[in-house]
Amino acid sequence: DSTAVWQVVDGTLYCDSKNRDYQQGDLITDREFENYELTFDWKLAKESNSGVFINVQESPKYAAAWHTGPEYQLLDPEHRDQVVVNKRSGCLFAFSPQLNATETNKAGQWNTSRIKQVNGKVEFYLNGNLTATADFTSPQWTERIADTHFTKFPDFGKATKGRIGLQDWFSDAWFKNIKIKEL
Repeated sequence: DSTAVWQVVDGTLYCDSKNRDYQQGDLITDREFENYELTFDWKLAKESNSGVFINVQESPKYAAAWHTGPEYQLLDPEHRDQVVVNKRSGCLFAFSPQLNATETNKAGQWNTSRIKQVNGKVEFYLNGNLTATADFTSPQWTERIADTHFTKFPDFGKATKGRIGLQDWFSDAWFKNIKIKEL
């Protein structure tokens, strides 16, 4: 569709934020994944913000992917939120700072990310470094949710199987070399 925010441009998936007449929305897989390893390359425009949602539950009762799916944060190093330690690239958005400090390449330069989930235990990697972990089956995870704004969404972070989504957060973002291997 030539009026969708998501386009294929030069072999990449491109989220074009400039044209507000385009149909906006996250790009969600057509099937669910539970135990898998997802790798992808991404880059952002200057001061842009995006993310990858995991374990997304689709239903008319959920208005957005982020109401159920935890997010692997993607953030340009010049974005104003860069100062918030639990919002940097590679973080489990809003939950914890990077486990290992890892720089995000500047706007227009490619980064490589990996998400691995097995039996509800997830690991996030940015440019080869482990940046976040969580066990979505643990009581500690439930406690962590209670300390965030996600507590307003009763099904947030409860699933260990779901769809994967690329975020349209009104920022230019490019994705390529997207590969998923079921484990």
